[in-house]
Amino acid sequence: MLRTVFWVLVVAVLAAFTAANWQPVEVRIWEGLLLETRLPALVILAFLLGLLPTWLLYRTTRWRLLRRIANLEASLGAKAAPSLSSTNLEAARGADTLKSETP
Repeated sequence: MLRTVFWVLVVAVLAAFTAANWQPVEVRIWEGLLLETRLPALVILAFLLGLLPTWLLYRTTRWRLLRRIANLEASLGAKAAPSLSSTNLEAARGADTLKSETP
């Protein structure tokens, strides 16, 4: 809910800025290369270029943490499974006799 409110506010501010500043600007890229665009397009492009590294960092961190959680859950599941080692032999035999006694 909070994320939605934030993005609605960002879009509203950008829409108000666009309505108030719809004028052409010239951007000199190199000496002979001149780009003529509207000011809101330039501001929105700069905003998105600034947002991109943070979004990529968020996605890679989330992907890495989800992989780590999956690996930890898998290792926990492997450790929780009953084994037939010499220390758990009586527990394993007890589980087998309980299964055979139930109808």
